[in-house]
Amino acid sequence: MRLILLGPPGAGKGTQASAIVEKYNIPHISTGDIFRENIKKGTELGEKAKEYMDKGLLVPDELVISIVEDRLQQEDCKNGFLLDGFPRTLNQGEALDEVLSKMGLNLNRVVNLDVGKEILIERAIGRRICKDCGEVFHIKFNPSKKEGVCDNCGGKLYQRDDDTVETVEKRIEVYHKQTEPLIDYYNKKGLILNVDGSKDKNLLFEEIVKALSE
Repeated sequence: MRLILLGPPGAGKGTQASAIVEKYNIPHISTGDIFRENIKKGTELGEKAKEYMDKGLLVPDELVISIVEDRLQQEDCKNGFLLDGFPRTLNQGEALDEVLSKMGLNLNRVVNLDVGKEILIERAIGRRICKDCGEVFHIKFNPSKKEGVCDNCGGKLYQRDDDTVETVEKRIEVYHKQTEPLIDYYNKKGLILNVDGSKDKNLLFEEIVKALSE
């Protein structure tokens, strides 16, 4: 199963990605994770990416694409993969098609988590993260038993500085501007699977699995 997962910030991509990769026994490929791994290992690609990231700049498409191409050629991608966070733009989508074509591969589906702006904002501003273990809670949807304290390790919960209404609105705006042409691109290829990301996570996962098996 070769999949792409799309969705705005706060759509629940992380939760669905974990369930999908477990179900289909495929690797979860996140460009952010790949950058961190390459930087940690001190690879040439990692060093180049670090130069841009240290300056707060976006890593250029050519570099992102070469990192993804390198990852897709690894042994664990033989039975498929789930791409998350890439492609983000139409240019990256077209480049990915070229990479897959070179490898003699096709995408199966592009899962698009569709969530309204109000819900995304509510999810983001209510999010609380454990300082020690990174466990994520939500003051409304998934509160910790004791306010401000992690159920998992007893660590202190905090709110990210960028989880504000203004910042979230900006992130959503950037996402739609960059990614809507990409959704249209995959839609024309008959690959888009639109799902309602505001549903209960378990029901949503069942819906995705059912659609992928059709």
